[in-house]
This record gives sequence, structure tokens and C-alpha cells, in this order.
Amino acid sequence: MANKRIDEATGVETVGHSWDGIEELNNPLPRWWLWTLYATIIFSIGYVIVYPAIPMVNKATEGLWGWSSRGQLAKEMKAEEQRRAGTVAALAATPIEQLASKPDLMRAAIDGGRAAFRVNCVQCHGSGAAGSTGYPNLRDDDWLWGGNIKEIETTLINGIRHPGNDATRQSLMPSFGKDGILPPADLAAVTDHVLSLTGKSTANARGAQLFADNCATCHGPDGKGLRQFGAPNLADAIWLYGGKREQVEASIYKARAGVMPAWTKTLDPVTIKMLAAYVHSLGGGEDFVAAPAATPAAAAAATPATGEANAQP
Repeated sequence: MANKRIDEATGVETVGHSWDGIEELNNPLPRWWLWTLYATIIFSIGYVIVYPAIPMVNKATEGLWGWSSRGQLAKEMKAEEQRRAGTVAALAATPIEQLASKPDLMRAAIDGGRAAFRVNCVQCHGSGAAGSTGYPNLRDDDWLWGGNIKEIETTLINGIRHPGNDATRQSLMPSFGKDGILPPADLAAVTDHVLSLTGKSTANARGAQLFADNCATCHGPDGKGLRQFGAPNLADAIWLYGGKREQVEASIYKARAGVMPAWTKTLDPVTIKMLAAYVHSLGGGEDFVAAPAATPAAAAAATPATGEANAQP
């Protein structure tokens, strides 16, 4: 106390102690600031009592009001489910082929499918559904298993080469080079023939004969694919694994076998129906009513306009 004095430069009293010649001025905190601090302390005590706040071993304290963010979310989700219940029930009761006759329900299905697509499908097909190497473009009109809305739904339900599902879309292309079915010279000739279907190479008799002997059974004599075999269109210049010569030859050499989950194990039937409606609406969807299945002989003689979404040899 005896060391207190008035600082000449500021006119403020010192607190009476110094260190290495440095003295502290007695500048008390503003009262408004102190009262604000006291108010926040009181608020925090009330918050801890009313809301869940103190972490424990398996949970936090529940608080007097019993409120939680998870409970709030559950309440909002339940309210949303109740709001959508009528639409969901209508979708469940409407065969997917009849959605086109109910425009309002179709729009609701597409909106719901768009949301489901963002959660479940963009990882492979991309946010715009345009696909990438090895993942089909869903916006074009090139389909492997069929592009009407019922066929798209069937593909979503059963998947592509999904293990453990007997109804999955299944096809198998031989590895003509890897398994020694064709020697290198014949592989090159077949590659030339396949590329000639889109004008990227000159046709050759040897390649055409090899194609007829080894490939036409599934891809058709004109290379335009047969859907009942899951064989893509090779004559449309749309390629899933690349259309350069080395890429086409690599596909013939070791074959390709993409996989898609059977979504029935993950998603409910209405969500799958909405996904099918959304994919069908992207621009490449075909007629709503599925055409009757063709016999192999009839399909071989036909000239279908499309093959796989991003075809592959």
C-alpha cells in the first residue's frame, strides 16, 4: 500500500508493486463487462441444469426438460413421414408401368428418386448421372438390360452380377486372350472388325469371320447387341471402358464384368420405384410398357437401336 502512487503519464493510481521497473496501473474492469460475465455464468449454470450437457460414461446428463437433438430430429422425421404417408402409399399401390398416367404421382416419384440417387448412386454414376470409365452413363439412350421403367426397376431390384441373388442380371463374356481362346493375331483382327462397326477401322474378312464364330451369338451378327444375353451394342460408338483401339482390344483380351448391388437388400420397394422413375426421367428412358421378350432367333435377326449404357465389347 505504501508503494502506491499516481502515474504521471496517465494520471492513474498504481497497484503498489513493480517488477524490473514495470508497474501495473489500477484500471478496474468496466461494470457493464463484469455484469455481462456474471450473467453468462448464471446462464451456463441454468443451461447445464435444463439441457443435456455433462458427458458421462455412456451418455450425457439428460437435463430437466429431457430435450435432445436426436429426439428433435426423430420428431421432425416422424412428422415428415406422416406428411408423405399418402404419397408413399399411393406409390406402393401403383404399378410402376402406370405412373405415367398419374402426372402428380410421377413428379413425386422423380423428386424422391432424385434424393435417393444423391445418397446411394452418385458414388459410381456421378452427381449428374453421366458416369465415367467403368460406370455407365444413365443419361443416354444406350441400355444393356433394357431402358423402359419396369426393366430399370428390375435391374435396381436384382443388381448386376450380385452375389447370392439368383435373379440378378447375369452375363459372362469369355476372356478371349487371357484364356488362350484366340491368338494375338486373331485378337487384332477381331478388334479391327469391332472398330469398323463405328467407322474407326477398316473391316477385314478374317475379323468378320472370327466375330461371327465367337461373338455374334451374344452381340448379334451386326454387333448391335442382344438384351436377353446382356450383350452391349458395339455399333454405336458409346463405350464403357473406352473406345480407343488398345482399350477395345484389352476388353476382348480379358473381358469385363461390372457389378451393381441388388438394392432390394438395402432400400425399400417404394424407394427403388422412385429411383427407377428418376433414372428413367434423365433423358434416355424408353417406353413405359416393356416389350415381350424375344426369342434368341428373333433377337438375332432384329436390329435393336440401342445396347448398353456405355457399351463395351
